[in-house]
Amino acid sequence: MIEIRTLERVEIADLERIAPGYTSLSVYDVAHEENNERATITLTLRPLAAPLTLPFRRTPDVVEYYRDVLRHRLSLGAYDSEAGDRLVGVAIADAQLWNGTLLVWEFHLEAAYRRQGIGRRMMEALVERAAAAGLRVISVETSTTNVPAIAFYRRVGFHIGSIDLSFYSNDDIEKGDVVVFMKRKLMPTV
Repeated sequence: MIEIRTLERVEIADLERIAPGYTSLSVYDVAHEENNERATITLTLRPLAAPLTLPFRRTPDVVEYYRDVLRHRLSLGAYDSEAGDRLVGVAIADAQLWNGTLLVWEFHLEAAYRRQGIGRRMMEALVERAAAAGLRVISVETSTTNVPAIAFYRRVGFHIGSIDLSFYSNDDIEKGDVVVFMKRKLMPTV
């Protein structure tokens, strides 16, 4: 049985085990045009000739940041009680109070636990916590190369809210790896 509850601690080894990376069969190509009258950013889905597998970028300082974030008690873990209460999923999130946003930095399930409704349950639990905290929106960060994540977030009520053309580097468009922030509006309960 999978139990979703507050994530008390996380180690880089947990993150690497649960989500070492991702594989995508397609990517979104990004085009950016700008002049004095108009600025446009266009995402166009393109199938790939071969699957693209990329690792997630994590450094020890990120995990230290996550440990600080966990103190706010908005992050969740999915635990398998039949496997000795093993951590099999994470949703690491932090409130940005000035604009009422729950920022989700990591949202992952081990591959063997996907497509069973656990991710949807985790997201709905995040929605409940964020609304109870008086937040108005949940924002998740993903990449134009992570089409499976974009599809999942859409299925659970998110839409593309913004695109950052230089979040990872100064040549994200040229590298074909552009950040997409997906958002889901909430009805705060406080």
